[in-house]
Amino acid sequence: MADSSLPSVLKHYPAVFAVGNSYRISVYTQKEAFFSVKVGNTEYSDHSNGILRSKDPVHSVTVPMKELNFYKEYTVCIRPVIKRLPYFTKTASPVSIKIPFKPVEKLEGIKIYHLSDTHGHDKYSAMAGGYFGDELDLLVLNGDIIDHSGDVKNFEIIYKLCSDITAGQHPCVFSRGNHDLRGSAAEELEKYTPTDGGKSYFTFRLGVLWGMVLDCGEDKPDDHEEYGHSISCHEFRLEEERFIDRVIENAADEYAAPGVKYRIIISHNPFTYLHVPPFDIEQPLYRSWIWKLRREVKPQLLISGHLHQTAVVFKGEKLDNFEYMCPVVIGSKYIRDAKNNVTDFIGCGIALYSNYAAVDFTDSERKCVERRSVNIIK
Repeated sequence: MADSSLPSVLKHYPAVFAVGNSYRISVYTQKEAFFSVKVGNTEYSDHSNGILRSKDPVHSVTVPMKELNFYKEYTVCIRPVIKRLPYFTKTASPVSIKIPFKPVEKLEGIKIYHLSDTHGHDKYSAMAGGYFGDELDLLVLNGDIIDHSGDVKNFEIIYKLCSDITAGQHPCVFSRGNHDLRGSAAEELEKYTPTDGGKSYFTFRLGVLWGMVLDCGEDKPDDHEEYGHSISCHEFRLEEERFIDRVIENAADEYAAPGVKYRIIISHNPFTYLHVPPFDIEQPLYRSWIWKLRREVKPQLLISGHLHQTAVVFKGEKLDNFEYMCPVVIGSKYIRDAKNNVTDFIGCGIALYSNYAAVDFTDSERKCVERRSVNIIK
């Protein structure tokens, strides 16, 4: 159901995704429309080489981060398309909505809410995601938000969760999960979710917080019968390692840039964990990632999902099978009854302070069911 405060052409509030030093502002429309965003006196249109897009339900523009951070508001402009013609296209009158925006400006006490593995369900996970209320600074959707990519319509839940939790007023980070690679629409995912030039791995900077999104792809070998010869994730991960190398080479503009206080890694799959066969893949490559990240980047947290459990993992513990890189926060799981019906969802709230991170695992009633503390290494 669309929010009654929105123009009828919009089903949900926009999502403001952080990628690099830019925001990608995206909307999910209920009918064909042209889309633009105005920040200050500058308008950004969703176009393909000068041709305004209207066919796909998801529309996106890229806005310089420093510009939106300065103005702290943006105006979404929608012009519904009645009939697109070679000549004299027919459109309805444009509608617009102005939305306040809250950039990450705190030096500490930065509040992040993490969701993963919602697998197409949104009710309980959206309720859990409201834990910080208006004090939220960043929403992280960390993979398997959809159950599979068998239909582009499945992608709508991404925008519904962003809308329900942030109302377009707070930044989000999206990370791809292994189930996102499955189905006939999987190859179109990059059109519907934020990427860096089509790549699902990237870095981002939000005030004093620097992050790297890594994508482990599928969780079994490429030739596993489940995939039917439809993936090439080993090649993809090799490309990703070269990306890690480039980030390290460019450290002065990335994690070692002036003002960076917190360094986090976001990955759906906790690649520091050695799974049992057939999930025990890419051990040499993941060890190489960990070695490089530990030695050069020195991340303070790895935030993951995938295991459908909640945990904070320290050196030498059960889920730390490779060389220790940093504490791992694994957070998001559904609670089911004896008939396998979903009855609740546990997500993860993380607050970053100067010397530690407070980790709260919370339920759909926004109650903390477990609290952990993690020391922050400078």
